[in-house]
Amino acid sequence: MDFSLAGHSQIELQQLLKVTGLCGSGGEAKQRIAAGEVSVDATIELRKRRKIHAGQQVRWRDHLIQVLP
Repeated sequence: MDFSLAGHSQIELQQLLKVTGLCGSGGEAKQRIAAGEVSVDATIELRKRRKIHAGQQVRWRDHLIQVLP
């Protein structure tokens, strides 16, 4: 799926999972990240507030998010 930053320079990883609907709440997103289930650019990411920028890819389970400007 594609996600547009809509003119913003970045979004926090936990917020991205929530606004794309992959996680039902910010709490669930934090749990998924802490459990090592989320990767950014093919590397497991454990930082909930990791800044995600245009051009990066976020993967959770079988969902791939391509972040666009």
